[in-house]
Amino acid sequence: MRIAVGGIHTECSTYSPVLMRPEDFFVMRGDELPASDYFSFLKAPGADLPVPELEPLLHARAVPGGPVAIETYQGFKAEFLDRLKTALPVDGVYLAMHGAMHVDGMFDAEGDWISAVRAVVGPDLPIAVSYDLHGNVSQTIIDQIDIFAAYRTAPHIDVRSTMLRAYTMLLTALRDATRPGVAWAPVPVLWPGERTSTEDAPADALYAALRRHDAADGILDANLMVGYVWADEPRATACAVVTGTDRAAACQVAEEIAASYWAAREAFVFGPVTGPLDVMLDLTQTTRTAPVILADSGDNPTGGGVGDRADVLQEVLKRGMTNVLFAGITDRPAVEACFDAGAGATLDLQIGASLDPAGVSVRVKATVLRLDDDPTSPRDERQAVVDVAGNTVVLAARRRPYHNFSDFERLDLDPRSVPMLVVKSGYLSPDLSPIANPNLMALTDGVVNQDIERLANHHRPQQTYPFDKNLAYVPEARLSARWQG
Repeated sequence: MRIAVGGIHTECSTYSPVLMRPEDFFVMRGDELPASDYFSFLKAPGADLPVPELEPLLHARAVPGGPVAIETYQGFKAEFLDRLKTALPVDGVYLAMHGAMHVDGMFDAEGDWISAVRAVVGPDLPIAVSYDLHGNVSQTIIDQIDIFAAYRTAPHIDVRSTMLRAYTMLLTALRDATRPGVAWAPVPVLWPGERTSTEDAPADALYAALRRHDAADGILDANLMVGYVWADEPRATACAVVTGTDRAAACQVAEEIAASYWAAREAFVFGPVTGPLDVMLDLTQTTRTAPVILADSGDNPTGGGVGDRADVLQEVLKRGMTNVLFAGITDRPAVEACFDAGAGATLDLQIGASLDPAGVSVRVKATVLRLDDDPTSPRDERQAVVDVAGNTVVLAARRRPYHNFSDFERLDLDPRSVPMLVVKSGYLSPDLSPIANPNLMALTDGVVNQDIERLANHHRPQQTYPFDKNLAYVPEARLSARWQG
């Protein structure tokens, strides 16, 4: 049994002007895949399953951002297909995808990628894919695959187990000489992930119900896709996707999941206390508990935000607030200026809007507290920690989140010990959420603005809730073209 493995994984806001290029991706090739923690399950899929001979190809993964430059996408795709052709013959293909990639000038990039894989391997080989629940699905995608599994948690704490679900379904199908299929039911609802966290109602109950569907006769894996609202694409919508061995059962379950999401559409609200930036800062100045964690939601890099806006810093300085830790703001020129000046230096610094000129920047006097550089990194991961008027600001040369304790520990910072932390995020990460006291989310500006009803809607289906609140909907499941007849 020989399995080809690889894929491309990122999420792209079509409202961002900053294109993603090769240097934005973490790329693994060949034996680097199974040797990594990310794909370590490939070598030990489970006690009852055969360990296949692997043909690891290429996997490119990037922090969410703007559209992928067309030449970048074409380069990765060409290399992947060349490696796949060299690996043939194989018995199956597993693709680790995200589902919300947008390539500049192209709609449905995953549909293009998966269709190209299908063209190489032919009609007989099974293709399994794993997705983020914030991915967007299309009939083109469904028609090319045999197995589908998506995350069931947001924040995502089941990435590895989801990948393993897709992979083990593929190995089981090959071992037992069976051929699963996929049914799906689009749902005309499109909420941002911050309103559909699986830690909050009603999403918690909707996702818990998927396990019950998994146990039904003829069903292998049931999925509810929230979709990705900041991609202005025709395929941007929620949907139910079911992998099964019984067509009628898969269609029935897909329609039941779709109906449950539609019925709950008006109940989705933000989990944390949420409001305009000025209102949230008013709350922080009267709060006596700590640490207050304020999420700068409109510039969240893990949602596709640019990550370079200084709106919150500007307002904190205007109010004369101190002892606030900002983690972080992407600004390569500011980082370079800090490195040129050296630790301990004080300099005039422009912070913000280094990537998107439409953003907000501030001119400040900053003292360099700490410089961080990893000479072994193949990418520029330099960071600078500066003091600005009694506040600590982390500056990054590259777009990146600060969501894990390890991000802070590297810089000798402790988010648990500060009165207030500002982080570019929507819902908080599993590390930060438990320490927030309280958790506040500011509805800030940016390319992942939470005020979705004001988003430009040129390609997304107009008849989608909440853009159109006068819809009638009856779920109608559709089969993969590979599973019909």
